Amino acid sequence: QVQLVESGGGLVQAGGSLRLSCTASGNIFDIHAMNWYRQAPGKQRELVAGITIGGSTNYTDSVKGRFTISRDNAKNTVYLQMNSLKPEDTAVYYCNAAGLERLNSWQSRLFNSWGQGTQVTVSS
Repeated sequence: QVQLVESGGGLVQAGGSLRLSCTASGNIFDIHAMNWYRQAPGKQRELVAGITIGGSTNYTDSVKGRFTISRDNAKNTVYLQMNSLKPEDTAVYYCNAAGLERLNSWQSRLFNSWGQGTQVTVSS
């Protein structure tokens, strides 16, 4: 089973920066895509940013120009650099990864795993 562990959340003033990290572990063959989602109180979980194994990225409109997603394939790690933070960025941020995990030397299966979430709070 592929597990994701996030770190880097916290409390920051508006205009400040935070960097989130998420590392996947397990019997991983490859990770096709790694994503960051967030969920604010009373709101649905939304996709913030995503990155493919080839490095293609996508962002939700509200974070374009402020957030940058990157990944280190050798470390199975994805990062989210968040600059110019706003109070409306306050949420629990979740890491998500999808790909193939090895079952044995000749079999693999798809996985889609989530981290436990990390709180980001931006004060005005």
